[in-house]
Amino acid sequence: MKCRGMDDRGIDRRVVLTTLAAAALAVAGPAAAETGVTDTRIKVGQSAVFTGPAKDFGVDYKAGIALYFDKVNKTGGVQGRSLELVSHDDAYDPKKTAENTTRLIDEDKVFALIGYVATGNLIAAMPIAEKAGVPMFAPLVGTTSFRTNHNRYLFHVRASYETELRKIVGHLATLGINNIAVIYQNSAFGKSNLDTCLQIAQGLKVKVVETVPMEIAATDAKAQSAALTKAQPGAVVMIMAGKMVEVFLRDYRASGSAAPLYTISVGITDAPGSAQRLNGGLEGLVTASIVPSPQASRLPIVVDYRKDRTDAGEKIDSYTMLEGYIAARVFVEGLKRVGRNLTREGFIKAMEDMGTTKIGDFPLQYGPNNHNGSNFVDLEMYTRTGSLRR
Repeated sequence: MKCRGMDDRGIDRRVVLTTLAAAALAVAGPAAAETGVTDTRIKVGQSAVFTGPAKDFGVDYKAGIALYFDKVNKTGGVQGRSLELVSHDDAYDPKKTAENTTRLIDEDKVFALIGYVATGNLIAAMPIAEKAGVPMFAPLVGTTSFRTNHNRYLFHVRASYETELRKIVGHLATLGINNIAVIYQNSAFGKSNLDTCLQIAQGLKVKVVETVPMEIAATDAKAQSAALTKAQPGAVVMIMAGKMVEVFLRDYRASGSAAPLYTISVGITDAPGSAQRLNGGLEGLVTASIVPSPQASRLPIVVDYRKDRTDAGEKIDSYTMLEGYIAARVFVEGLKRVGRNLTREGFIKAMEDMGTTKIGDFPLQYGPNNHNGSNFVDLEMYTRTGSLRR
């Protein structure tokens, strides 16, 4: 007996169509997952400096990122997926950074890159990431050219060095100090930010009476100190990072020069250690800070950071570690906004759609033409023991 409205031919036709559809699915297989993403894991890659004179930046930045990733993993992950951070040492060498980036993308198969350190290293890595369509998130780099030349794959969290230098030079101009000198790291980072500083000074009618280069591996700064002393500036602005800062401070203080010293945020990482090694020689150094003090327990973001540090038994505690922690929180917020169907393009769109927001009261702003994140900059002064005060 036939069903109403259905004949043998109709039944056969439906069976054939169903069979063909099933066969097509079997050939095509399930929809391909995004690289670095499985049902249970999101793999994220990092190349940074973990050895040599600038290692504190990479070690502390990674520690902050890992601290929050571990917190997320212990509380169920992101949409049920745990975060895996794959880190390789580039020893501050841009060539090694490029090699590590290729390895992370081609061999480690990461979803995104995070936590790179230094201008020259980012210059080496960015074309590789861009060609592969891999997001590059929160490099510890504030160089102006990365902000003005918009790249849809590059997202910052920290304020730019331009913002830091404008805060420093503007502060000096307000104090009536209208002639300054600049000592800078002889690298892409130092040279590009020297140019930025010169432009800012010119706009504020502050005269730069001397500019002095210094090598990152230098063990002596007597010649630089003598040149700065001879120029008699009202203040010295330091555009340097790593152990070379301690070398300069040691020799500059020993020379008897008294001009006040200012540094951008990457100048000092291990402040207590630097203060001890310099026998109190950090005292009076003014620094730009692009995150709140890790001791500012009145702020929700710092309260969370300190609790998570305590829970994890983490010994490192620095501005750079807090910066890494904040960067990881922003990254995870972007992942959450994508939802379960995580893709690189979806992540980029989620970040651009974030608009003006706060992560644990830390202000951020993103948009289709704005990947810069934070503009937070404050000036603080080191004490003899390496603590900071406003």
